[in-house]
Amino acid sequence: MSALRVLSAGPGVTVQDLGRPGRLACGLSRGGATDALALAEGAALLGQATDCAALEMAGFGGEFEATHDVTVALTGAPMRAVIEDRRIPWNATHLLRAGQRLEIGGAEAGVYGYLHVAGGFATEEIMDSRSAHVTAGIGAPVMAGQTLPAGPAGTARAGLRLDVADRFAGGTVRIVASAQTALFSEAERARFVATEFVRDPRANRQGVRLAHEGAPFRAEEQLSILSEIIVPGDVQMTGEGTPYVLLSECQTMGGYPRIGTVVPDDLPLVAQAGPGARLRFRFVSLDDAVADYRRARAGEATRLSAAVRPLIRDPAAMADLLSYQLVGGVTAGDDLAREEG
Repeated sequence: MSALRVLSAGPGVTVQDLGRPGRLACGLSRGGATDALALAEGAALLGQATDCAALEMAGFGGEFEATHDVTVALTGAPMRAVIEDRRIPWNATHLLRAGQRLEIGGAEAGVYGYLHVAGGFATEEIMDSRSAHVTAGIGAPVMAGQTLPAGPAGTARAGLRLDVADRFAGGTVRIVASAQTALFSEAERARFVATEFVRDPRANRQGVRLAHEGAPFRAEEQLSILSEIIVPGDVQMTGEGTPYVLLSECQTMGGYPRIGTVVPDDLPLVAQAGPGARLRFRFVSLDDAVADYRRARAGEATRLSAAVRPLIRDPAAMADLLSYQLVGGVTAGDDLAREEG
């Protein structure tokens, strides 16, 4: 069975899949990959199911050695990746031969990078998931000395790439009204969508703090709000009037007022925004958000798979081959004769 031996690992490296949905009543948030789209991209590159577990690397990767030949894929926040002193591209698949080492450095953009293996990591399942939920005490960060087994590899092959949209530098995030949106005055809500926020360094898998210039945001009667169920994407306004966007490993109950909830497809924009990245918000209707979500989910795996391309283009399949300069430095042909003379 293929496996990766962990020679070193950053402090935020964990095994993650799609998490444990449906357990809020038990006091357990979903957890799972902070950037679920990165899991889908890795699955498309390797031709496998989206629920295969991968390594999530927060800010920094590590060094890994293959025990057998294995095909790997790299997605999410781009990081410096090297196999045997050879730099390899991100959002692509690569063959890691037995005994070879893959080194993954710091994030060059964004926060969360993902290392996938053909067949997915076959670590122990707990409550139908392989995800580490460190806050809840399920699993733990990956440590040097561990060996991570992989499942059956299927038809994965190296030398493929996937072009992805940039979601690593902030942007505009869609939100829908939440339980306490009406407690914020119309003027406060207008100021919120007009404000440019900066991703604060204080962030983890539970949530992201957003700094801003200007007065704190206030909700009416916010001190009388009872604690109730909260979910990833909720935008809580703390007592100091600063927004926190909750992520996959957030708590399940909270009493801070929520000005809105980020739609699922835009949550990676917040999670992958590096420190200093700028974010804005805009409200959309619940009906529009649901319709957009259903359209995005319908055939997502098919669309991603169709976007997979060879890393090196086959000249026989290039309809625009003649538009390339294939030969450069044409001369009269007597260069060598003149030099010898």
